[in-house]
Amino acid sequence: MAAQVSVELFGSLTQFTGGARTVTVEAATIRDLLARLAEAHPGLAPQLDRGVSVSIDGKIYTEALFQPISPDSEVVLLPRIAGG
Repeated sequence: MAAQVSVELFGSLTQFTGGARTVTVEAATIRDLLARLAEAHPGLAPQLDRGVSVSIDGKIYTEALFQPISPDSEVVLLPRIAGG
């Protein structure tokens, strides 16, 4: 069941939320979270499509779309960093 989740945004991602560093969406999984963020902030959608990292309670997920999120989780969205 989806719940209200507070999400902290870092780096360049805040330019797509009108400068807001924290937004709230209803989500039960990372997949839900990304979909609701794209709906609420359409300018953010291309960034999400390119790939972002989601930190839930200090653990970073890059490919776990069905990872559950609880309402009291600390959720942070980060631009994906290309490494080499």
